[in-house]
Amino acid sequence: MEILTSRQNKTIAHLRKLGSDKAYRHSCGEAVCDGLKLLKEASMWGVEILSVFWIGESAMSLPASIKQYSLSAELMDYASPLKNSPGPLFTFRMPKWQEDKPGRCLVLETIQDPGNLGTILRTANALNMDTVILTGDCADVYNPKTVRAAMGAVFRQRVLTMTRDEMREYLTKHGMSLYGAALSDSSRDIRQLNLEKCAVAIGSEGKGLSADFLKMCDGQLIIPMNEQCESLNAGVAAAIVMWELCR
Repeated sequence: MEILTSRQNKTIAHLRKLGSDKAYRHSCGEAVCDGLKLLKEASMWGVEILSVFWIGESAMSLPASIKQYSLSAELMDYASPLKNSPGPLFTFRMPKWQEDKPGRCLVLETIQDPGNLGTILRTANALNMDTVILTGDCADVYNPKTVRAAMGAVFRQRVLTMTRDEMREYLTKHGMSLYGAALSDSSRDIRQLNLEKCAVAIGSEGKGLSADFLKMCDGQLIIPMNEQCESLNAGVAAAIVMWELCR
C-alpha cells in the first residue's frame, strides 16, 4: 500500500478535481465516493473500482488490480468531498447504460439539487423503475452529494442523459406516451389514468416543467392534494408518481 503525505501529490489533486469538477469527471469517465458501505455496494454490484484511499493502515481484501493508498486523517479530509471524512475514499469507473426499452420510466427535467436527485434515484431503484431519464440542466448523477444521497443506487439504477428531442424520440420509438406533472387546468388526476406504456416527467424544484417541455407531452397530470398546498417537493412528487407507475 502506497503512503501519500503531500497535498501537492498528483493523485490527491486528481481526487479533489473529481469531487469538484463535473466536466473533469466526465472527461475521465471516473467518479469519487466516500464510505465503507458504498465501497462494499460498488464491489457487490460489479462496479469497476479503480483506487481506494484509507486512513492509516486500515484496509480490506480487494483485487490486486485496485490501487490502495494510505493517508493521514488530515490529508483524507483535504482530499475528500465529505467534511471530516472517516474514509475510505474510492474512485470508480462510471457505469455505461444501454438504451434498451424504457419500461417503467421517470423523466426528470432540471432537477438541480444533488441531494434531491440522489433521493429520487434511491426511490426509483427501490420501486423497481427500469429507466430514469435526465434532461435539461439536471445535477450530475456522479456529483459526490448525489452519489451519497442515492445510497448506492447509482451503481445499479439505469440513468440516461438526453436532450429533450432525444428523449421524445426515444420514447416514441418504443411506443411510450409522455405525461408531464403540472399544476394546470388541463391536468388530470393521476389516480384516474392508465399509465401502462407511459413515462411521467417531473420538473425543477422551483418552476416545475418548462413550457417547451410541456408542449412535447401527450398529456398532463396532477397529484391531488389539499387546496391550501401549492406544490410538493420534487423528490416527494417523484416518489408518488413512481408508486403509481409501478402499481
